[in-house]
Amino acid sequence: MGQIDSILNKESLTREDIVYLLKAEGEEKTRLFEASQMVKSQYVGKRVYFRGLIEFSNICSKNCYYCGIRKANQKAERYNLTDDEILDAVRFAYENRYGSVVLQGGELSSPAFTRRISGLLRRIQEISKGTLGVTLSLGEQPEEVYREWLENGAHRYLLRIEASNRQLYQKLHPHDDIHNYDRRLESLKTLQEVGYQTGTGVMIGVPFQRWDDLADDLIFMRDFDIDMVGMGPYIEHKDTPLYPYRDQLASEEERFQLTLKMIAILRIMMKDINIAAATALQAIDPLGREKALKIGANVIMPNVTPGMYRNNYKLYENKPCTDEEAADCTNCLDVRISMVGDEIAYGERGDPKHFFKRVEKSAQ
Repeated sequence: MGQIDSILNKESLTREDIVYLLKAEGEEKTRLFEASQMVKSQYVGKRVYFRGLIEFSNICSKNCYYCGIRKANQKAERYNLTDDEILDAVRFAYENRYGSVVLQGGELSSPAFTRRISGLLRRIQEISKGTLGVTLSLGEQPEEVYREWLENGAHRYLLRIEASNRQLYQKLHPHDDIHNYDRRLESLKTLQEVGYQTGTGVMIGVPFQRWDDLADDLIFMRDFDIDMVGMGPYIEHKDTPLYPYRDQLASEEERFQLTLKMIAILRIMMKDINIAAATALQAIDPLGREKALKIGANVIMPNVTPGMYRNNYKLYENKPCTDEEAADCTNCLDVRISMVGDEIAYGERGDPKHFFKRVEKSAQ
């Protein structure tokens, strides 16, 4: 038995094991992907769950160094969809049998913003007769806000840590209380305690990142007992403070392959969570999301934002599908997903099994 098989047969992976797998090439990389495919097939099956992504505003209070919609970027064309535009996108998702929608926007926090989201959540439940799953990705909020949104119909919350290493996190964000590492962690813990299906994620291939950082990111997700993950390759944006470091980056293809390995290893480590095939993968490889589904991902997020706004929610360069309407995107994905041997689980929320096990365990 070779070293790769010895590692893959372990019940729990160490940092050293993960780094070895991240560096796997040739036959060893093939063996890793075969192992993650088997785990996916056994524990979550060949069903892919749709989350209709509604990027309803690019107005943000934060100044993260990597992000194209950071508050200080005066070149960003700001927009904020009306409630009717958001609900039209929700109706499209519901009528086309998406199991869930995602409301995603820049990080804002105010009583008016809280009320607006609560109202939208109630309307979403009315439109779908309570059947649509709703994921929110709206940043750090007070505990009472998380509770209010849960009570009004949200089910899942995605709050990406971006880098689990404190020192790396601080290199990617301004040094102030708005961009506080401990506050981010506390928000993730609060989401779990309140009762959300809780998700996080990281950027892969960001400047200053080491092999150990990536391994520790996966260990962080495992030890935090996360229910769902959305992680993807770092793609630089020209109007951000990190852009001058682009010459230090691995190639886009290397970042792409590293992301696939991260997904495969995480599927082996956390067998029954939901893992999204990030849209950023498609910015590098036209079949990027499909390749991620093949080796471990089981969630895909078709963009149902009205087409005229899509290019303005520009977190990174070369964002794909900005010129398509939602119906085009759905038809295209139907064919693409069948190509890798999976099937779309139309009309199913696709809640992760891991969430129910975690809740049951915490209740004991």
